[in-house]
Amino acid sequence: MRYVLALLVALLSLGGAALAEPNALADRIDGTTVIERLDARALKPGAVYRYWFRVTDTSMAQAWYVPVIVVRGVRSGPRLLLTAGIHGDELNGIAVIHRLAAQLDPRRLAGTLVAVPGLNTPGLLHRSRGFTPDDGRDGANLNRLMPGKSTGDRAERYAARLWSALLRPNADYAIDLHTQSRGTAYPMYVFAATEGARRLGELIAPDMIKLDPGVAGSVETEMVRSGVPAITLELGRPEMFDAAMVTRASEGLMRVMADLKMIDAAPPATVTPYIGDALARVTTERGGYATLHVGLGEAVTKGQTVATIADAFGTVIETLTAPVSGRVSTIATDPLRDPGDSLMRILFTTPATAS
Repeated sequence: MRYVLALLVALLSLGGAALAEPNALADRIDGTTVIERLDARALKPGAVYRYWFRVTDTSMAQAWYVPVIVVRGVRSGPRLLLTAGIHGDELNGIAVIHRLAAQLDPRRLAGTLVAVPGLNTPGLLHRSRGFTPDDGRDGANLNRLMPGKSTGDRAERYAARLWSALLRPNADYAIDLHTQSRGTAYPMYVFAATEGARRLGELIAPDMIKLDPGVAGSVETEMVRSGVPAITLELGRPEMFDAAMVTRASEGLMRVMADLKMIDAAPPATVTPYIGDALARVTTERGGYATLHVGLGEAVTKGQTVATIADAFGTVIETLTAPVSGRVSTIATDPLRDPGDSLMRILFTTPATAS
């Protein structure tokens, strides 16, 4: 009887401790507190918090969870929101968040870092770009569904919960981390829709910045529409942790934090980004085996040979040239190309912007 009473007291104290924290439920997963809503400002300063955020139900009456890391500084300051893994095959941003969160000392931090290293749990499980809660086939693009719809289909409801209970309420600035998806690659590349966003991009010092009005339903665009300076930061290739890219991105984010007075200092930038406002595609007319003659980030001139297509015997059957002068911003990494496939994109500056 004494053992049973002791066990009950222990269980009640565990639940009470969880509920005493402003964001917490009584639930835990492997010792980590589960939350259904986050208010980072309600957390005690000077600490690091790790949560599982309960998004929506699965078809098995369980739940989808996403990980959340909050580094709450001892001094007042802005809330910087970092998100990654909204496409389940785009992984570099997750490593960036892990590294940055581990480096920050909340006792020396002003403001709060709110980081979500993996928004699309079913997509990550299936190594899929889409929201794929069933069998792994491509599903809805969560980065076209923000701010979601609480009465919509399962993907819209998942997006709505992320937006309303986790992302938007905890952002004064937002940076959404991506890579290209399967079969393609980027350099380090920023999409920026406003002057404030461009400033964030320049602090990160990527290889390129595209001045871009944004895409409806993306985290970046909907943050900007709601008054939050935001960018999309693209980090190379999918399905890998690229150590050099992760280091560059982590240092770039530290420069953003230093500019926002969240930290005292950051490594200096070593790259001056190329800035453009338009993209030109290089597409195939013939199917076959593609060989690229220029690399990511390389400067090209209009009319320059950038790729060739060969037949099954290695005979060149098509030569592709650059339609504009600019920088190579995207390449296809799979040599097998069908007629009409995109082989690369070139970032350039339109005359109106250049003037």
